[in-house]
Amino acid sequence: MTGTIIDQPDAERRAGLFRRGLSAWFGIALWKRILFALVLGTIAGLAWGEGAGQIKWIGDIFVRLIRMLVVPLVFLTIASGVAELADPRRLGSIGIKTIGMYVFTTILAVTVGLVAATLIQPGAGADFQNAVPRAVAAPKDTGQMFMDIVPMNPFQAMANGDTLAVIFFALLIGAGVVAAGEVADPVRRLLAGGSQVMLKIVGFVMEVAPFGVFALIAVVVGANGPETFVSILKLALCVLAGAMFQTFIVHGGVVRLLAWLPVAPFFRGIADAIMVGFSTSSSSATLPVAIRVAENNLGVSHPVASTVLPLGATIGMDGAAMYVAMLSLFAAQAFGVPLDLADYLVIAATTTIVAMGVAPVPSGSLFVLAAVFAAIGIGPEQTAIVVGFILPFDRILDMMRTVPNVTADLAIATTVARWEKELDVETYQRTAG
Repeated sequence: MTGTIIDQPDAERRAGLFRRGLSAWFGIALWKRILFALVLGTIAGLAWGEGAGQIKWIGDIFVRLIRMLVVPLVFLTIASGVAELADPRRLGSIGIKTIGMYVFTTILAVTVGLVAATLIQPGAGADFQNAVPRAVAAPKDTGQMFMDIVPMNPFQAMANGDTLAVIFFALLIGAGVVAAGEVADPVRRLLAGGSQVMLKIVGFVMEVAPFGVFALIAVVVGANGPETFVSILKLALCVLAGAMFQTFIVHGGVVRLLAWLPVAPFFRGIADAIMVGFSTSSSSATLPVAIRVAENNLGVSHPVASTVLPLGATIGMDGAAMYVAMLSLFAAQAFGVPLDLADYLVIAATTTIVAMGVAPVPSGSLFVLAAVFAAIGIGPEQTAIVVGFILPFDRILDMMRTVPNVTADLAIATTVARWEKELDVETYQRTAG
């Protein structure tokens, strides 16, 4: 009896401490928890080395969780967003502005990549002696890319994670709901409810993000280590400088000059998406978080967020475009291929086109290199050597260049929402607090 009397207060005290600890943890902004995990994961990776691979499964589970949500979220948010527009002309207006903005920022990203690589000269003196050639697949035919947008079986497209085909089918479903009028109201409500359920699930999954990010960063740092990164340091500096310029100057400029909004609330509001994009190296995996922060932090309406962001996760590849342009000059400098103004224009045009076909997955940029390299006379054998040289370090470079992919999507969503009067400015301004 005495033991029970003594143990009961101890148990209650421990339970109280646990509750207070949980309250304190969840009381910290998510982006701060993720940033803390990034720092801690870097330290753990440096200290643990390749042994950090033992916790890779934790990061893999986190990535699987968010990728699990991508296809149903894309389908439900786009279909419900289009259905809520009610007027098909609004969809056309949003679509034209969105695609126009993505082409505009992609061209700027290519320009940033070319200028940075010209100034820094990352390929000068590159040593390919220890590079193991890695062949990349032949680029997909342009006509086939457009054909694949129309799925023969939409359910198979969903199972395969074919995002463009899912977007196309979702647009048709939403347009069908609008055309059917009042009789389709139950379907409209079902899509809207399903979209809200998916966003709630995103919120649940994001609470485990700090643990997943910790594991992902620890594994990457442990596998590469600072000493192995020295051989590619100039290219890494080039990518970092370009990514920062594209993110803060170009995308910040889009928000300030085209959306007429202060920049600080924008970057504060999208911090969660930036952290997830950086740690997962995947625009697609970041999509659920991007939709959540766009609606909750930036005040972007559901119809605009659900239309612009899934499209952007597929074709809005500013970071990839910048990187491919840099690698084109890197290869030319390394192999001593002379380039004139016409070659620069060819690189810019080719990269702008192929960047929109980059898969929104880690190292997706490497699969389009052959198309751009061929345009300036760099053959398959040389392309394989460049890929083999870069691949061991590409995950870290990919983390850097995924950030401008994410910020481009959110800057364009904010700008289009502002133009369409679909932005809650009060919610946006509240993020500054």
